[in-house]
Amino acid sequence: MGEHDGHRERLRERFLSHGLKGFSQTQALELLLTYAIPRKDTDDLAHALLKRFGSLDQVFCASEQELCEVPGVGKSTAALLLLLPQLIKKSEIERTVSVKQILKTQDAVDVLEPYFLFERDEIAVALMLDIQHHLISCQELSRGVVNAVDVNVRRVVENALRQRASYVILAHNHPSGNLRPSVEDDSLTSSLYHALQTVGLNLEDHLILTTTGHFSYKDSGTLSLIRFQNPTRPNSGYYGRR
Repeated sequence: MGEHDGHRERLRERFLSHGLKGFSQTQALELLLTYAIPRKDTDDLAHALLKRFGSLDQVFCASEQELCEVPGVGKSTAALLLLLPQLIKKSEIERTVSVKQILKTQDAVDVLEPYFLFERDEIAVALMLDIQHHLISCQELSRGVVNAVDVNVRRVVENALRQRASYVILAHNHPSGNLRPSVEDDSLTSSLYHALQTVGLNLEDHLILTTTGHFSYKDSGTLSLIRFQNPTRPNSGYYGRR
């Protein structure tokens, strides 16, 4: 057994005995990389990845192209680094299946948060609820660049009717971390609210999520004000520049 083999074996035994307690970000990443690179020291590569992206979270948010730009990262290593966060995200989404009713804002946040894990782009998601606020479905509506995403209001309404929903909760993320709604966010909320009203359905809330918190149009009182506004373009909405 070589020096590198002994080191990685000690890392594995330490992890199996105590989990990642006491591990630095570099050591945790180094251990993960040993499963893609079995016969080379992975310490330098772990340092290089963290230097390039700044944190473990950002390593797991990186694209295949960005990962492969780091010397020493090949297809297998990139695949492992892409697979792990997606497995975590899939596991967290499946965990929310047990949520049967959305009775308060935090219930909706609990269901929605996994959909935004490890996302650097803005995405829009809709929860469909029945008359008793039972969860019918949660679906991604659209995906945009880091600071913009298109939402087709007509399609949201059609999907709600097709699923026999009574309430819709719209949600999107702000990767910048800014919880303040933009003018475009307000415009889309108004468009969707009035479009749903015309077919007897209700926009229950519009949530903005970041890694540190959430903003609720309903809890802030903004949604109540929208009913007195004139509806904006009914066909599509646009989350604009931050």
